[in-house]
Amino acid sequence: MRGHLEGLVLASLEDGPAHGLEILRRLEDAGSGALRLKEGSLYPALYRLEESKLVVAEVEAAVGRRGAPRRVYALTPRGRKRLAAERRQWADFVRVVGGILGGSA
Repeated sequence: MRGHLEGLVLASLEDGPAHGLEILRRLEDAGSGALRLKEGSLYPALYRLEESKLVVAEVEAAVGRRGAPRRVYALTPRGRKRLAAERRQWADFVRVVGGILGGSA
């Protein structure tokens, strides 16, 4: 996970804005349940992404539900560019490692 969490979070927001627990759910669903993140890992990543202007957060009022207002995160144009770059880097990584570990017959 190290080094990839921020890219995964950006990818989870590609389908639309979400609050932290929704982001966790999206990542777990996309990973078929094999990816288990903790809030303690997610929120520092979200704050870094927000500080880097890759995501923007708005406070959502607690309308029709109990609890405190939630921060809802959305990709910025800069975040979409970073996500595209992350995907290119990942494809290169997979190609290189696949070439090494794929072996030959």
